[in-house]
Amino acid sequence: MKEIILNTADLKDKVGEITAGDRVILSGTVYTARDAAHKRFFELLEAGAPLPFDIDGATIYYAGPTPTPEGLAIGSCGPTTSSRMDSYSPTLLDMGLCCMIGKGQRGPEVCEAIKRNGAVYLCAIGGAGALASACITSCEVIAFEELGCESVKKLTFNNFPLICGIDSKGGNLFKK
Repeated sequence: MKEIILNTADLKDKVGEITAGDRVILSGTVYTARDAAHKRFFELLEAGAPLPFDIDGATIYYAGPTPTPEGLAIGSCGPTTSSRMDSYSPTLLDMGLCCMIGKGQRGPEVCEAIKRNGAVYLCAIGGAGALASACITSCEVIAFEELGCESVKKLTFNNFPLICGIDSKGGNLFKK
């Protein structure tokens, strides 16, 4: 296991160097999306409309930040349980999604889609949302504002600490 320092702009080209168990220090652009936002993504796709951001090479963080306190970029921003997005993830991965960030294991269809598409699943520490927010330097709502904490936000990460849970070759920390 090693430590890898990466920017999301380079992630698509470097994903093959990441192995399950590696510590990844991630900086760059990341989008938040939870259940309600994923449902809206698929409504847009069914209507032939574009997603609110370019999915090709993107990183999605399964998080719903709390309201932003004065003087900070964001409120508490910890991960939500990733399996809640499992029914949506294979399609988004097939569309070019490069990286997902959350907590907990993923279903077999998601694991296969990660491998098939050369993507990666990174895990954030649950229960440490206030600490995680210290690594987020900007936050902008870009879609579905009416969803409140579940709106899609464009974040800027600065040295956000993560662990690779599932790598592009099929390595999986959750399998014994």
